[in-house]
Amino acid sequence: MSSILHQRSTYSSLENPYPLSPRSSSSSERSFSIFSPMNLLALLSLVVILGVFFPWMNIQETIFSSSKISNTKWRDYSLAEAASFVARNGTVIVCAVSQPYLPFLNNWLISVTRQKHHEKVLVIAEDYATLYKVNERWPGHAVLVPPVPDAQTAHKFGSQGFFNFTSRRPQHLLHILELGYNVMYNDVDMVWLADPFPYLQGNHDVYFTDDMAAVKPLHHSHDLPPPGKKGRTYICSCMIFLRPTDKAKLVMRRWIEELKAQPWSKAKKANDQPAFNWALNKTAGEVDLYLLPQPAFPTGGLYFKNQSWVQETKGMHVIIHNNYITGFEKKIKRFREFNLWYVDDHTLESPLGRI
Repeated sequence: MSSILHQRSTYSSLENPYPLSPRSSSSSERSFSIFSPMNLLALLSLVVILGVFFPWMNIQETIFSSSKISNTKWRDYSLAEAASFVARNGTVIVCAVSQPYLPFLNNWLISVTRQKHHEKVLVIAEDYATLYKVNERWPGHAVLVPPVPDAQTAHKFGSQGFFNFTSRRPQHLLHILELGYNVMYNDVDMVWLADPFPYLQGNHDVYFTDDMAAVKPLHHSHDLPPPGKKGRTYICSCMIFLRPTDKAKLVMRRWIEELKAQPWSKAKKANDQPAFNWALNKTAGEVDLYLLPQPAFPTGGLYFKNQSWVQETKGMHVIIHNNYITGFEKKIKRFREFNLWYVDDHTLESPLGRI
């Protein structure tokens, strides 16, 4: 009996562990061959396990490891490196984005891509999720400049988080100017209908748009408008073009100073725009300023609320700003009503694809 048990133990290490019938294990009837159907099936199963399962585990590990390495790379990516990578003809187009605004970034990018200026775009990510997502889809086009603002409040207009988020803008722009680049800044709740660069005529230091909804003469002055009731102008800080001149840098430094002098408080709930206007007003005698034409760069309070004006200036519109309204859903709804929400049907036109 012991010899029989011993023989079965020796055979069991070679035979198919799942025999089709008891007779297959009988020592008197078996004739072992590596080419038997059962052994071929066992070998095939082993090949599948070794050739598919384990390499897939290695692929997963490789992907995870590569992702970690990539994330580390982007965390160390500097603004100077990023600007050098995206600049074309000495120009960088900048936007600042936190994760809740990614759909607006995609919508804006579709419109910029249609004008063939997307390769100049640098996304200043205001959180790591945005940094990784953009660079995963579009390597090199996003950078994060520490410290990271509070992601929970950075998108709420009027909040301290929103103030902290927008008040970093002149610092980013000044840094890019000091690197020697022309820089255009856009908010991502904008849409390009045409190429804006032909409108950046001459060699002025700072180009900007008026945020007032009042209709100007068709061929209005390009000088800084007169101050309003609050003693300052109402220039929009959401569409700016700067040349790397000492005077443009002066405006950015003054903007930073004004922000420090007018910090956010629960009573004031400031944003960056009044400080930008004070900076323009206080440097107007020293800096070559240029107000862009209203028909080409209308504020949302004019374009979306004065349809007779829109018809009168049809064909002249270049960049539309979806302001004079707050809230993601409200902005998207308005864009859709005016056929300017492209991500529904044209998302693959964006360098980011569907996000």
